[in-house]
Amino acid sequence: MRLLIRAARILTLAQGPRPRRGTDLARLGVIPLGDVLIDGEAIAQVAPCIEPTGGAALLEADGRVLMPGFVDCHTHACFAGSRLDEWERKRRGVPYLEILKAGGGIMSTVRATRAASAEDLASLLVKRLELMLRAGTTSAEVKSGYGLTTPDELKMLRAIKDAGALWDGTVAPTALLGHAIDPDRAGFVEGVIEQTLHEVSEEFPGITLDAYCENGAWTVEQCVALFDAARSRGHPARVHADQFTSTGMIPAALRIGARSVDHLEASSDEDLTALARSTTFGVGLPACGFHLDGRYANLRGFVDHGGAACIASNFNPGSAPCLSMAMIVALAVRHCGLSPEEAIAAATVNPATLLGLVDRGTIAPGQRADLVLLRHRDERLLAFEFGDAPVDAVICGGRVVHASPTRPS
Repeated sequence: MRLLIRAARILTLAQGPRPRRGTDLARLGVIPLGDVLIDGEAIAQVAPCIEPTGGAALLEADGRVLMPGFVDCHTHACFAGSRLDEWERKRRGVPYLEILKAGGGIMSTVRATRAASAEDLASLLVKRLELMLRAGTTSAEVKSGYGLTTPDELKMLRAIKDAGALWDGTVAPTALLGHAIDPDRAGFVEGVIEQTLHEVSEEFPGITLDAYCENGAWTVEQCVALFDAARSRGHPARVHADQFTSTGMIPAALRIGARSVDHLEASSDEDLTALARSTTFGVGLPACGFHLDGRYANLRGFVDHGGAACIASNFNPGSAPCLSMAMIVALAVRHCGLSPEEAIAAATVNPATLLGLVDRGTIAPGQRADLVLLRHRDERLLAFEFGDAPVDAVICGGRVVHASPTRPS
């Protein structure tokens, strides 16, 4: 199948290194008016004008912005149950500890996820992935982490794999083995490292591992022990750190060569600078601040010190019920200090690089044709407006998988 997208404002993001750092982050490689020819799953040609060829379907952009599909590099989209009632209680002023004692919090999601079958989890995840696709996300990382037992973590990872096979986009699975601490299991951390890691490694060799380092969750020492054991089995590491507390996990993450440190709301300037000067990505998750407590990562300082920045939805049932990467762009500009151009790169080419998906995130010949056609003719509107539906069409693997029923005026 051949598809010609004609007369678009093209954000190629094809100029500069991967990942983008410093001033390169804002370089979108704009072609003010141009065409893109897709052949099969790949981009064949990008030029100011391409003559239509026989058999090529036409998509008239009419000056609208064409950009790489969003790459959401941090989600917890595989889960069962709902935390809506819990949120309503929080709004009425019920203390979180009281909610926990009543069975709420993350353990309520754990119980619901344990009770669900792998088929049910895969079905729920596919529905969420379809919503993400319609909002412009063509690649998404999805974590386990709500099982907290070996069989349930494996069940989640199988569900993630099965859902990915049913979705037009690309799913990058992550084994979040260090998430909550199960209060009902003695020796929980040791069991994860000695048993769960072994079983996951056997069935999912080389999968990326993750842990949540925070007061009341995994300590720095426990995270390092998990990652040391994982590294000997060939698993890359990512880590949640400094969401509420500056734990000292960033220096530890740099020592072990973690691929990314995610959250960063409470990170010290010293740790952010060290992270920026390393090869490890920094991932901002601004939906948490919007939904929870008004605290955001200082991505402005991180980028100014040369950091490789990404932004992601952190979609989950408790702290970030947001599937829209367009909303994340708007939040990152308002609260994390990024420019619209930087936020676009931090939502496309950089997270694609973080996930090892180097065949996407830019619009250039040979790249996978995962593209988004906005209704806007100025990409800055993606950050300026919020709460709307800015995506007119989604092209995934060279096929139009979603199109708005209306055209812009």
